[in-house]
Amino acid sequence: MVSVVVVGAGVAGLTAARDLVAAGHEVVVLESSPRVGGKLLRTSVAGVQVDVGAEAMLNRRPEGVTLARELGLPIEHPAVASSRIWTRGALRPLPRSLMGVPLDLAQLAASGVLTPEGVERVRLEPTLPPERIADDISVGELVDRRFGAEVTDRLVEPLLGGVYAGNARLISARAAVPQLVAYASAGSVLEAAGAVPTTYDAPVFAGIPEGMGRLPEALAAGLTVRTGATVRELRRTAAGGFELVVGPTTAAVPVTADAVVLATPAAPTARLLSTVAPTAAAVLAGIESASMAVVTLAFRAADVPTLDATDSSGFLVPPVEGRRIKAATFSFSKWGWVRRAGAGLLLMRTSLGRYGEAVALQATDEELVAWSLADLRDAVGVAAAPVDTHVQRWGGGLPQYAVGHLDRVARARAAVAGVPGLAVCGAAYDGVGIPAVIASAHRAARELVTEG
Repeated sequence: MVSVVVVGAGVAGLTAARDLVAAGHEVVVLESSPRVGGKLLRTSVAGVQVDVGAEAMLNRRPEGVTLARELGLPIEHPAVASSRIWTRGALRPLPRSLMGVPLDLAQLAASGVLTPEGVERVRLEPTLPPERIADDISVGELVDRRFGAEVTDRLVEPLLGGVYAGNARLISARAAVPQLVAYASAGSVLEAAGAVPTTYDAPVFAGIPEGMGRLPEALAAGLTVRTGATVRELRRTAAGGFELVVGPTTAAVPVTADAVVLATPAAPTARLLSTVAPTAAAVLAGIESASMAVVTLAFRAADVPTLDATDSSGFLVPPVEGRRIKAATFSFSKWGWVRRAGAGLLLMRTSLGRYGEAVALQATDEELVAWSLADLRDAVGVAAAPVDTHVQRWGGGLPQYAVGHLDRVARARAAVAGVPGLAVCGAAYDGVGIPAVIASAHRAARELVTEG
């Protein structure tokens, strides 16, 4: 029986461990923090269990929904409610887009998101020649060229900010929005949009009643997981296996294994690989991350009747607006289970923090709550005091897919593949969404099983 240590008890590590156990391996998961789940976390706010990390997963990509169902967890889809952009002094409808890139010129013009000059610039896009992109390009640079900077600033930035907490003019187009590269390389993006369906058979997103945090909890229930177990060093043994140094520096103990899966963020993965796979370590050390904070607020429905009657699921805020929050999600409107659990309370959340900003880590909880309330007052007129609040910080929580990311990942994986019994997975590689992270975990487990 092959013994495997999985480092990291986020959804990636737990999924990889589950796959390896199913393949007949003896697996132990080591997690440095006191809990499992990584960025999937739920907690009680005003007596209601809600997500304070990722709250949804793509439904049209199957890995997340499939795994949840295999674990016996129910699936719920968000209500059909509109999203808006808070820009140019108003909450405006979010026009149909591909990660903010306009796909419907009439909707765009009617939304008022862009100035008249910005709309006229978009109208010119079909007259431009196809793009010639030899290697990679940032999303912002490509959108600037084809649609104008206003589209990047007011539409693409808030969408990408929600997914990556990043800067559109730094994020890789090939890694983050490959369809955009394909459309632009073939000709007009607006003309290609005619082939993109406007209606779908399945909802875009899915969640789990009582919180996405139930997913790692259910995964961990069938595994051997040690929390509070920090892995400080990884080295090869003379027999061809691995030795991990685990625990506090004053009382570290060695743990041996035939194989290891590193399901940790890029920076700690790089540190652990420094001696066993130095080339991969150097590549992964170059992947930066963004920090953010999620502020959850609970209001009495009677105190905010206008908000209670909203038909919106929330709004995004472009950085050019100079606001503190980058998004607000009306959880009570978006998720039926949140509305039901609230029983007279309206729970919602704001997010703050983008790449290059220290606000999410340096501001106090009181400041983050006050900034959120101030922006909500200006955006939707909420003047009541919340009955409860919660601040969750995610330091270095979102890897940045900079230009050249796909090549970076290929080089790192090739170097890791040169070390028998070693695999990596997580959000730093093939996508930051839950299904993509689960897929990377399946891949890591499959690689070790194939080797064995």
